[in-house]
Amino acid sequence: MTWGQICNLIHGMKPALMMVVVQIAFAGVNIFYKLAANDGMSLRVVVAYRFIFATAFMVPVAFFFERESRRKLNLKILFLAFLSGLFLGPLCQNLLLEGMVLTSATFSSAIFNLIPAVTFVLAIGIGLEKLGIRTTAGKAKLLGTLIGIGGAMLLTFYKGAEIKIWSTHLDLLHHHDQPSGAPHVAPMHADSDSNKRLLGSLLALGSCCSFSVWLIVQAKMSKEYPYQYSSTALMCVMAAIQSIVFALCTEKDWSQWKLGWNIRLLTVAYSGIIGSGLMVTIISWCVRMRGPLFTSVFTPLMLVIVALLASLLLDEILHLGSVLGATLIVCGLYAVLWGKRKEMNKITQLVPANTSAEESDQSLEIVITSPTDHRVTTPKKNIKEEKDESGIREREVSTKENEENSESRD
Repeated sequence: MTWGQICNLIHGMKPALMMVVVQIAFAGVNIFYKLAANDGMSLRVVVAYRFIFATAFMVPVAFFFERESRRKLNLKILFLAFLSGLFLGPLCQNLLLEGMVLTSATFSSAIFNLIPAVTFVLAIGIGLEKLGIRTTAGKAKLLGTLIGIGGAMLLTFYKGAEIKIWSTHLDLLHHHDQPSGAPHVAPMHADSDSNKRLLGSLLALGSCCSFSVWLIVQAKMSKEYPYQYSSTALMCVMAAIQSIVFALCTEKDWSQWKLGWNIRLLTVAYSGIIGSGLMVTIISWCVRMRGPLFTSVFTPLMLVIVALLASLLLDEILHLGSVLGATLIVCGLYAVLWGKRKEMNKITQLVPANTSAEESDQSLEIVITSPTDHRVTTPKKNIKEEKDESGIREREVSTKENEENSESRD
């Protein structure tokens, strides 16, 4: 293998490697969220600070990299940015955090694998997607959606026996020594109340629906304003304003806004700069390079990473219901993605066929053989070229006649 082939191989694997990095970073965001909630930090303030840090990071990046190429904003783009910030910011993040506190980081990551199925249902409802139940792809998408919903229900209502992978005796949550005023964080091995588990599941499902709506809005935003840094910065600005207003209206304790050199500052800085800044930009780049279907395939990787990190760092113990439910959700996810890929392959097969037909029609030449002199005529030319050539022939004929007349006179 030559050096050029190695470079081409690495270049072709770049989107896949970037998506692996994205899922690792998002898994870290979930772990930091759990630690900040355990430290007693208000979840609404966490979300507000996250998008404040993301805005402070993305606005200069967008200004320096796209200040000459991007076009001016209009009301339509601002409205799309407002919706994008709303569904990804206050709604999605606050619902996710509340659900994570009532359940666990692994549980919330497992529920998040329902996003492709929820997006599929919403897209059918608004007419962006066709079910096509008579086709194999349509049946696969419908079956995958039902399997994913069944896995989410199993994950919610069935706990099962404990599954002990290994124990590092490292517990960053300090379950036996929580600070006063800290919200109750439900570890996987604790006997959590069924009502709280159900409420946490509903909140996590609402977060999935919000994220699915954001994907639909973001697809429209990318078409109207195809500048990944500027669109991300604009979305972060809108989300920061909305999150701050929501936090100020619901959180009356001003001490919650104080940040020190502790886990609170690390959480909001990491989730803002890495989670909402760099990773969203990388996702936008991967969607532009390989499409949204490619990026969705890597979603279950975050579940595996969070489960491992939670077991190592947070002393969370998996249960049989969580493993079975997560497995069903992942199977349903790949069934939906397989059906969508089959549809996309069918579309891409039809386009080249039409193109080749048009090209064959354009390259068709009509050959006519004269019965007298057996000459082959050239392909048909346009009227202007025929007129020019006929005019040249007439002038040549008249020139020859004049020369013959002058010779005969002499």
